[in-house]
Amino acid sequence: MNTILLQNLTNPNVNLQIVLPEMIVALTGIIVMLYDSFVPKQRSVTGTISLLGLAISAFVLVTMSGDAPATAWNGMVANDGLRLSFSLVFLFVSAITILISTVWTERENVPVGEYHALLLFATFGMMFMASGNDLVVMFLGLETLSIATYVMAGLRRADLKSNESAMKYFILGSFASAFLLYGMALIYGATGSTNVTEIALRIANPNFPALLLVGGAMLIVGFGFKVATVPFHVWTPDVYEGAPTPVTAFMAVGSKSAAFASFLRVFVLGFPLIAGVQASAYLHESWITALSVMAMLTMIVGNIAAIMQDNVKRMLAYSSIAHAGYALVGFIGAGMAETTAKRDEAIAAVAFYMLTYAVTNLGAFAIVTLLGQKNDRRTDFQDYNGIGFRTPVLAFTLSLFMLSRLGLPLTAGCMGKVLVVRPALEAGNLLLTIMVIVAVVNTAISAYYYLRLIVVMFFRERTTDWIAPRIPTALAAVLVITVVGVLYFGIFSDGIIEKFSKPSIAPALTAESRP
Repeated sequence: MNTILLQNLTNPNVNLQIVLPEMIVALTGIIVMLYDSFVPKQRSVTGTISLLGLAISAFVLVTMSGDAPATAWNGMVANDGLRLSFSLVFLFVSAITILISTVWTERENVPVGEYHALLLFATFGMMFMASGNDLVVMFLGLETLSIATYVMAGLRRADLKSNESAMKYFILGSFASAFLLYGMALIYGATGSTNVTEIALRIANPNFPALLLVGGAMLIVGFGFKVATVPFHVWTPDVYEGAPTPVTAFMAVGSKSAAFASFLRVFVLGFPLIAGVQASAYLHESWITALSVMAMLTMIVGNIAAIMQDNVKRMLAYSSIAHAGYALVGFIGAGMAETTAKRDEAIAAVAFYMLTYAVTNLGAFAIVTLLGQKNDRRTDFQDYNGIGFRTPVLAFTLSLFMLSRLGLPLTAGCMGKVLVVRPALEAGNLLLTIMVIVAVVNTAISAYYYLRLIVVMFFRERTTDWIAPRIPTALAAVLVITVVGVLYFGIFSDGIIEKFSKPSIAPALTAESRP
């Protein structure tokens, strides 16, 4: 053991290329911060620099997609299918958020350079959450993301709702981080390693099996907060409503996707089922059962609570809780996969679901940002009364996004839900079958509040004067990209799924290895 440790210290396998996408994003954030310090009045330049940095990072990431799965930095950073698929989602989310934010930053006169720098540093943290193959790297990425989003949520300093949002997010996020860190410490105590691949190999013979179970439970609490699953969702509606709408969009999509990336790597790749090993079987059964119950509760509570909302942002917040439950269905299907190939396909299905969710959600929040006016004063359902034929472009586009979130065939939302449900059905497990039935029933329930917004826009009379807002160029680009994405991913999704279905860094599974 001492010899291996000495070899790792003397030859840590430094590979700058494997972390080049993250380095580009971090360097772009530093450039934006320095530029804003010396030329603070050039509001549009920092956004252009940020978009350019994200595009270069995405290009480098795509060029690495053909490489075989590999690790570097003593196995702490992985370049595999999970990292590539989720990182592309993060870069897309950040780029679209910058475009959406142009309306908000001009309208409310916020410090643009500071905002763009925070957004880039948050993206840097998200990317390390996906590429981290070590609990320490994941936690560092999570804290980088969290600190940046805490500040962005409270960026409207004169708005009490924004201040309340930031404070609630900070306090509850700190508790969740404490659970997560303590869980990681217990996993280390049980296995003697923080490396996910090593943990997967050592759970067959843990030092303290009880610590393994308690540590896994604490990780579920910590990750459950970050992805907003029931019963760890209580912060979501208030934080999403009070935060600026572009920041809400970023948190609802980017932060949730990053948490799912780490969640998947730790539980699906780090806690696999090993044939004939009691500790592994008990741990695997425990987390599968716990997450199955959480997934069903999340879908039920999220959809029922969304029905009762009169504020569009709160409705979208509860809807995002329900969508976390749908994503958990694919997550659990990946955990129950019998072969390595099926496991990687299920992971790709979750990544694709988060991409379709991102396209649909960002488009909807872009329209809510434009219609909300300063300080998000116009975000209630009644504010959308009768606007359908007065601004047909915005109304029909928002209707398309609502139908995609519902899962209408030929839209991205439909393909995303089909792909995450399939692995759970193929597992042939009774609990997972019940979970899929709950998902289908809740999809039908969600039709009420999605269609309600469409009815309000087209079939309600407006009692006050209303002037259709001008659609800025950046926001028009967002709407074009998201509408094309909704239709393209709903009809021609095979190519994306194939690119996402790359092997992951983990011990191989075979059907024969299952008990």
